[in-house]
Amino acid sequence: MTKVQKYLEALKTFDDWVIVSEWATRVGELYPDLLALANQQAANQLNDTTGLRELAARISSRLSTGKFTEVEIDDSERPRKVRYFSEAQKEERIEEELEADVEPLTRKEKIDRDSEKLTTYEQYRVDEFYALSTQFKKYFDLDFEVDHAKALLNKEDAGLHHPDNMQLLIKAHNAKKNKKNWKRFSFEEQKQYIEQVVALQTTIASRLEIDLVDEVLDSLFEKLERVY
Repeated sequence: MTKVQKYLEALKTFDDWVIVSEWATRVGELYPDLLALANQQAANQLNDTTGLRELAARISSRLSTGKFTEVEIDDSERPRKVRYFSEAQKEERIEEELEADVEPLTRKEKIDRDSEKLTTYEQYRVDEFYALSTQFKKYFDLDFEVDHAKALLNKEDAGLHHPDNMQLLIKAHNAKKNKKNWKRFSFEEQKQYIEQVVALQTTIASRLEIDLVDEVLDSLFEKLERVY
């Protein structure tokens, strides 16, 4: 086994991201011959160093020059983090990225197809859902998004772009839901959900310089109930 192969075998023992110093430490634990050699070389250097630091420096240098083709690097912060990334995982990532890149087009095409089948009143209800999400942002500074309870791109049971399949979720919850299917809120559940989100916003409204008006909320609920 070559030195580089030993480095990679050591990295494979981690289940998550690690920093280079942790990787180098694991190399020394699994392959004491490499650490012993690095200690000898460190002892012959003029600067104050150790074998472990030498291992870390060599790993870092190979990372910076792109010589670890099976290592994924996260350099969004310092120290940077790494993890083992096999060829099979690379292929899977490529497929996922391709799907993600074309997904907006697929979603738009489905919405366009479903919209053609809507009656005038159904289209009005759809428009009102989107208008309500905009008004919650304007008057309460809350990012409610129009969610399809049965996701449009769910691979097992795709939902329709139809008002009977719509509800309002805050952006963070909608992102978590993603392409999963959820049972749609009843109107009372939807109202309670929104009230709880607004209540949380109320606690910091003065700091955000937001004027929350109960009459506006009541009016929005009336509109929502009519189209729900």
